[in-house]
Amino acid sequence: MTAVPLETEQTDRLAHFPVSFFSVVMGLSGLAIATHKLEGAVGFGGTAGTILFWTAVSVYAAIMCVYLVKMVLKPAAVAGEWRHPVRIAFFPASSIGLILLSIAALGVAPGLSFWLWLVGSLLHFAFTIMVITAWIDHSRYEVVHLNPAWFIPVVGNILVPIAGVRHAPADVSWLFFSVGLLFWLVLLTVVVNRLIFHSPLPARLMPTLFILIAPPAVGFISWTTLSGGVDPFGRILFFSAIFFFLMMVPQLGKFARLPFTLSWWAYSFPLAALTIAQFAMAEKAGVDFYRWIGFGLYGLLALLIAALAIRTIVAMVRGEICVAEH
Repeated sequence: MTAVPLETEQTDRLAHFPVSFFSVVMGLSGLAIATHKLEGAVGFGGTAGTILFWTAVSVYAAIMCVYLVKMVLKPAAVAGEWRHPVRIAFFPASSIGLILLSIAALGVAPGLSFWLWLVGSLLHFAFTIMVITAWIDHSRYEVVHLNPAWFIPVVGNILVPIAGVRHAPADVSWLFFSVGLLFWLVLLTVVVNRLIFHSPLPARLMPTLFILIAPPAVGFISWTTLSGGVDPFGRILFFSAIFFFLMMVPQLGKFARLPFTLSWWAYSFPLAALTIAQFAMAEKAGVDFYRWIGFGLYGLLALLIAALAIRTIVAMVRGEICVAEH
């Protein structure tokens, strides 16, 4: 009798630790930012938002440490994820997590916000070029591989200006915004084509449909940050996000019947982005109605994050995560 089977099982769990775990940080960071907005809207202090920010930082650090260990001990598994036509899109979630944490840190630790923004932005720009280069090598990509998670690598650039206007010259933010906006329009076209004219998304990827909400919602926040107010183009972005959200409502019953996977966290950040956009619209346009909608969306977001956190912990205890896909 030896301990080899146990050692093999533990090693395999590390090999199957998915890069998509970083999407958890996107949801938690989005909740922290939305909480700051909520506290500002009702005149409360920033205690809850600060606690959530440091919680998101801790979760990010834990996930990054495990994934770095995987990179050292299981480089072949990491390379396999990079070559995977779906999982490659989640690598930039690690850099987006840093950018979101930098936004959440603006009112908590401005110095830390700068370094999070700098590292996250540079890393994300590198990921953008690397992923687009991989896409151009289309020999291993087919239409069935396309899904809304493909927005993550390039459209994530739209996030950069939200903190970037505080940390760098304006043209830096315009560069990232331009790249993100351009590829949002390109990818939106091909994703809608894939959804309408080709086979349905696999069940485990159905939650990624919620990602359709995020680009216009984040685009609205960045645009108003760069332009300083709400103009016609900003309203187009804002109401596009509202439309995509309403388009998801009839799908909720179908989503609820899906088996739990980490892809469920795809529900969280888009809802957080829409909530933040609602508070931003209320503030910029001076319309209280949008603020009340923001309160309602925040309640949904808080319940969703709590449910996802509990379900993720349960899945980890049961050994349902970090296993080979079937």
